[in-house]
Amino acid sequence: MSAESDGKHVQSVTVREFMDAGATALKLQLISGESGLKKRIREAAINRPGFALAGFFKYFANKRIQVFGLAEHAYLDSLSEKERIKRFKEFFQQKIPCVVATRHKKMFPEVQALAEEAGVPLFRSPMVTKDFVNAATIIMENLAAPHIKVQGTMVEIMGIGVLIEGKPGLGKSETALALIRKGAALVSDDITALRVDSAGNVIGSPINVTRYHMEIRGIGIVHVPSLFGVASVREEKKLDLVATLCDPAKLEEMDRSGQIQLTSTILGVELPQVYIGVAPGRDLGNVIETAALNQKLRRLGHDAAKELDERLVALMTGGAAGSE
Repeated sequence: MSAESDGKHVQSVTVREFMDAGATALKLQLISGESGLKKRIREAAINRPGFALAGFFKYFANKRIQVFGLAEHAYLDSLSEKERIKRFKEFFQQKIPCVVATRHKKMFPEVQALAEEAGVPLFRSPMVTKDFVNAATIIMENLAAPHIKVQGTMVEIMGIGVLIEGKPGLGKSETALALIRKGAALVSDDITALRVDSAGNVIGSPINVTRYHMEIRGIGIVHVPSLFGVASVREEKKLDLVATLCDPAKLEEMDRSGQIQLTSTILGVELPQVYIGVAPGRDLGNVIETAALNQKLRRLGHDAAKELDERLVALMTGGAAGSE
């Protein structure tokens, strides 16, 4: 994605990115102003420019997509052609990113000409205005959300989104393949795109080039839904757990009871993390599946390590009391 970013947090997206992302969902049709597709939309909210069309530009949200519904079209229709030209010359001088006319309304020829001259993309959509605004807002929030791409394979295991990461050659894809055979679903292989949604959740998705595909060493590229069915893939999934494959020696330095819960910070969000030692003959898929189910239990308030610790403390306390 070519959106401006400070490394992680997106500041704006281009009109072309919005057009591509909403081509199907919003049924966008470019009418004029193609030269302005590089313009940047700097706010995710959508604006209906009623006051601006009347000539009042104080507090005008010019950084947003401008949407014309029935009310705006009826108002413009009430003006003379000369007056419309005057209003739109002022309107297009406000450095707006683009304009969308909903309900498949045909824009006035003079407005199309002015948009072309000003380099302001003008679109048309058959959607009802309120439905368009709702759908376009979601698309813009997703495009403008903080996001990164990380090396790792992501799967969904019984509702839990797990990112399997680790050095190359440790068997991330093979482990994911074993999990898919047991009923898990592939989100992404090798490279995973991560973003933060409006609720503060980290959402994982594949990059378009590798969507639905996996690379298995010794076999090559496989198309997962063709082999395991359409239920074996997900378009995106909330990330709940990071599973890091590592050398078993690393585990010697760490707490083995599970009472100390490790975390990984991604895009400012702390996520539970487990380290899985890679050794010959070890069933990594089974271990990661167990880690995912254990995380699901923890979310429901059941912590096995904590409960065992409490039982041991109670046993030792009771034994000491009985000996006195």
